Amino acid sequence: MDDRTIIPLDAETKVSERPDDHKTELRLWLRLLTCTTLIENEVRRRLRDNFDITLPRFDLLAQLDRAPNGMTLGELSQRMMVSNGNITGLVDRLAEQGLIRRRPLPNDRRVQIVSLTPEGQKFFRSMARVNADWVGEIFSGLSPKDIEALMPLLAKIKQSARKALKNGDAE
Repeated sequence: MDDRTIIPLDAETKVSERPDDHKTELRLWLRLLTCTTLIENEVRRRLRDNFDITLPRFDLLAQLDRAPNGMTLGELSQRMMVSNGNITGLVDRLAEQGLIRRRPLPNDRRVQIVSLTPEGQKFFRSMARVNADWVGEIFSGLSPKDIEALMPLLAKIKQSARKALKNGDAE
């Protein structure tokens, strides 16, 4: 059977089947991506099933919970690393649900400040507590010592990626 017809479980599995075709760094990236995807998909499912909310809406509410005076749409867009159009759609839906409110910036009425309503804050904080428990459950196979060992290594990966991004901009 031609190995092009075999469908691997995921990219990481494919790399392990043909390790000589890839660098160790690629295998590491695929392992991180696989872990992230598995965790993110489970969190998305649980948010949808338990709270009837999407992960992007949850993330937007989380940003606003950290900003008691609210944020502009541009600030939200930048923090969430998505387009202004995506933010506008999320804000519209959350405002319709009564979870957030919009008000014009006093000195520039073209700019809107978005903030949580009291109901939105209560709803988000109840979800956040449950979400923290889910994440704890997902990582329950790791000991505190494992987590302590991973944190500085992941920080080095983050620093290396940021450095590569800066170097890539110069090219």
